[in-house]
Amino acid sequence: MLERSFSLVSGTWKDPSPWPISGSLRALATTVGGVMYMHSFQGGARLLSLGLIFILYTMFVWWRDVLRESTLEGHHTKVVQLGLRYGFIMFIVSEVMFFFTFFWASSHSSLAPTVEIGGIWPPKGIGVLDPWEIPLLNTPILLSSGAAVTWAHHAILAGKEK
Repeated sequence: MLERSFSLVSGTWKDPSPWPISGSLRALATTVGGVMYMHSFQGGARLLSLGLIFILYTMFVWWRDVLRESTLEGHHTKVVQLGLRYGFIMFIVSEVMFFFTFFWASSHSSLAPTVEIGGIWPPKGIGVLDPWEIPLLNTPILLSSGAAVTWAHHAILAGKEK
């Protein structure tokens, strides 16, 4: 049974949130279901689907609780807001490092192909995309979406919602 904990931030007793353990168990179910589905085990697709549905449900109720705590209950003091901000910054930094590893692995494999891949880059049997087709189309779409979001952000800050 979960025990009550004392919050140093608000100075009150607070029941612990069930959503971290719920989300992690549902992520485990989704992973197991995905592996079962990829290996053609019976019930893999059902477990994968249920896991994804329940993860979405967990996300909804967890965010609902966070919004309720911040607006109605007033638990989000400056310390809590700072912790949320640091958590989001750490998430962004982890994403940057994640993509950096992909670029590093790609550069390393192309500049020094190993014996295991035949000593050539790209390896035999791997089709390479022509950069003047789909990637050339996707680049302006990505850049224009970023520009639109930045433009909208500056308009909101200037008070021009329309």
